[in-house]
Amino acid sequence: MPHPKNNSLRPYNTFGMDVQARKVIRIASIEDLKSVLQIHRPQEIRIIGGGSNILMTKNIDAVCLINQFSGKSIVRRDDEHVWVRFASGENWHEAVQWCVNQGFGGLENLSLIPGTCGAAPIQNIGAYGVELKDVFDSLEAFHLESQQIEIMHADDCHFAYRDSIFKQHAKGKYFILSITLRLSLHPNLNTSYGGIQSALDNQGILNPNIRDVAEVVIAIRKSKLPDPLIIGNAGSFFKNPVIPESLFQSLQKTHPHIPSFPAKDGVKIPAAWLIEQCGWKGFRDGDAGVHPHQALVLVNYHQASGMDIFALSEKIITSVQQAFNISLEREVNIW
Repeated sequence: MPHPKNNSLRPYNTFGMDVQARKVIRIASIEDLKSVLQIHRPQEIRIIGGGSNILMTKNIDAVCLINQFSGKSIVRRDDEHVWVRFASGENWHEAVQWCVNQGFGGLENLSLIPGTCGAAPIQNIGAYGVELKDVFDSLEAFHLESQQIEIMHADDCHFAYRDSIFKQHAKGKYFILSITLRLSLHPNLNTSYGGIQSALDNQGILNPNIRDVAEVVIAIRKSKLPDPLIIGNAGSFFKNPVIPESLFQSLQKTHPHIPSFPAKDGVKIPAAWLIEQCGWKGFRDGDAGVHPHQALVLVNYHQASGMDIFALSEKIITSVQQAFNISLEREVNIW
């Protein structure tokens, strides 16, 4: 039986999927959370931040909490670093830009990533050679079952590539209230990844600052990634796979120009390259497609369903597996 139309989640997911929730509640305080938990069990609850990392494939038989916690503050500083706390509902890109404007370094490579500050540690977001864990100090999390506030540091969060405890055995158990980041007052810039240095060189910027790096990253992302306000998408749909050195050496024989990056447990291969080699870049079937400028991004041109996008992702995974013996893993959460 369909849910009432006023509980549409279309405004709360960047793919623009018009699915229905049992109930939609905006949450801006711990008191709001406790009020919800007086009526609903934790198992009935789903939490939505910016909705930029979710593919909704069906109506959600759950109470969806829209995170609207707001605020930021400088916690402390010393000669080298400053610790800044952001409420979990704050827009991530706006938080990054605020830090850049203050001269606080460490986040500039993470400019223009969609979503909220509270979602950042769940995904251990990363881009252009930087991950959240590189600047992470701690977070405050509300345990939905015990209704206690817990402080978690980096070791507690079990950060990995696009992964954390919140995607594993702590999934669905916490509402993140705030994050605290340790930023540099004397930044060491990371310009070695994804064309940042060449873009700076092309602009004649010999001694770049964090603002220069942030603006280059924003320009690169805008040139490659579609605006979800115009074309529904959730950014990178797949993780970049890490493969054994032996498989990489084998692939080099048949694909001598295969791009790669060193990784902790092997060799990281750009998923976009694999997808493009299989002929998917720019593919479109109805309103479900692969973006013509970035093969890592699946898009909803107008009225594709979540299942249309999911089915397309299945076909891409199968073709990459058959062509390269590499298993692609979705970065986007499937609801």
